Amino acid sequence: MNIARYALMFSLGDLATRGALMATYREIIDLVRQTDGFVVQTCWIADVKTAHALTRGHAPNRIDAHRKVKPCPPAKRDAIERALMHFGMV
Repeated sequence: MNIARYALMFSLGDLATRGALMATYREIIDLVRQTDGFVVQTCWIADVKTAHALTRGHAPNRIDAHRKVKPCPPAKRDAIERALMHFGMV
C-alpha cells in the first residue's frame, strides 16, 4: 500500500473519531435539560470543561485571564459532568 494513501486514510479516520467524541454546547444543554430539568449556562459548561482540561485556553476577548465571572455552581457540576460522560468527552 502506498504510504501517502495510508497516511491520508489514517488522518481521515482520526478526524471522524474526534468529531464523534465532541458534543456541542447546545447538545450538552439539551441533554441536561431533558435529564435534570434545568437549563445550563454556557459559562458553566466551559468551567467544567476547563477543570477536565478539555479547552484550548482562554478566549482572546477575555477581560481578566485569572478571574471567572460565572463559575459553575457545585450543585450543577454533577449534571454537566454526567452529560460530558454521556458524550464520551470525559
